[in-house]
Amino acid sequence: MSADRYEDEYRIFSQCSIAVIGLGYVGLPLLITFAKTKSCVLTNKPLNRKVIGFDINQSRVKELKSHRDRTNSVEDSEIAECRNNLIFTCNKNEISEANIFIITVPTPINENKDPDLTFIKKATEIVGETINKNFLEQKNSNIKPLIIYESTFYPGVTDDICIPIIEKITNKKINQDFLVGYSPERINPGDRKNTLTSIIKVTSGSNEEASRKVDYLYKSIIKAGTHNASSIKIAEASKVIENTQRDLNIAFVNELSMIFKTLNIPTLEVLEAAKTKWNFLDFRPGLVGGHCIGIDPYYLKFKSKQMGISPRLVSSVRQINNGMAKWIVDQLIIEMAKRRLVIGGTKVLILGYSYKENCADHRNSRVFDMINALKVYGLENEIIDPYVDAEACKRDYSIEILREIPNYRYSAIIAAVGHDEFKAITIENWKKMLKDDGIIFDIKGICPKHLPVVNI
Repeated sequence: MSADRYEDEYRIFSQCSIAVIGLGYVGLPLLITFAKTKSCVLTNKPLNRKVIGFDINQSRVKELKSHRDRTNSVEDSEIAECRNNLIFTCNKNEISEANIFIITVPTPINENKDPDLTFIKKATEIVGETINKNFLEQKNSNIKPLIIYESTFYPGVTDDICIPIIEKITNKKINQDFLVGYSPERINPGDRKNTLTSIIKVTSGSNEEASRKVDYLYKSIIKAGTHNASSIKIAEASKVIENTQRDLNIAFVNELSMIFKTLNIPTLEVLEAAKTKWNFLDFRPGLVGGHCIGIDPYYLKFKSKQMGISPRLVSSVRQINNGMAKWIVDQLIIEMAKRRLVIGGTKVLILGYSYKENCADHRNSRVFDMINALKVYGLENEIIDPYVDAEACKRDYSIEILREIPNYRYSAIIAAVGHDEFKAITIENWKKMLKDDGIIFDIKGICPKHLPVVNI
């Protein structure tokens, strides 16, 4: 597509003000990318945008103002580099300067595993109140407000829930007075290779004008380019199935690991052999947590049931993956019993608490389920993780997280997360950590084979 097509958008958006609502794993990298991009990737013309980061968490805003990011989503030096055209705030009044609002708040599930849209609704209300104030004061009157959602939810949330909230608060009409877009996030926490600008961005809008503007906005910062979907619902659906597909593939290999464990066949070696075929999908068994793969399928399931469809495959996949932590602990107990190791009161070392390797994000970590399963058998545990926020884990889950491995010899070690620091443990140090009759239960395939290792 010719860059000339976006000449009008460049003229409007080259000096716009952008407010990013929600400064977590998705919002902060997006905010920093907008702030540090000084020339349009599409046209190579200069950009002079003001960027505002808004979050209701005061301690989060305070740390970002001091150029520190505890999530490691961006380098602290990047935040400092953008300080001249970047504002962090908890004050709703400060986002009134913006004419583009990008909402990146979490979309969790509740205790019944139904979608919890509380954060989305609240963020939408804040934006609605802001643009209503701007309408009344005739601020930014030369451009229609543009609201873009990046949060993951089921198809229809933008049209059926978010837009009506804005229309009600502002007493204005979609497309006539304001525009809405949806561009699902594809952030992979802890991944320094596949970053925001190197991943194709799906874009969409509430009408042709909105779609074109949203597409240009992201084209101006995303080196990999964009895919402009023909409707918001298509873009919403594309996001929710991305992680549902991964959930399905992981569940398949998890079930295979259960079968092969019974047959006394090492699953990882089977997968190594199978992936020599060019079209074999290389997924590995393990715990499925986090705020994406372990959550998004429930959004699809919820909407399906609303439409009278019972998604049997999606439901079965969730059942398999949710039960994996208990199954792993059961297998550990069986192996300990075979070796006649004492179980009650024995201390187990767990390597890793975050939901994935080299990442600080511990939301929906299935290691939590593993800890509870160990308690049922009377086993104690010590957890090591060099990435997660230990204070938050203690505050939110009453879980003690250590940074370094204690000088202690364990009867059992569970390698739960494949952090690089754990992969770098030498054979000598593995032996120092383990009692002579101890066992290593290796979920991630990171331990040397000639140690007393059991793989799932």
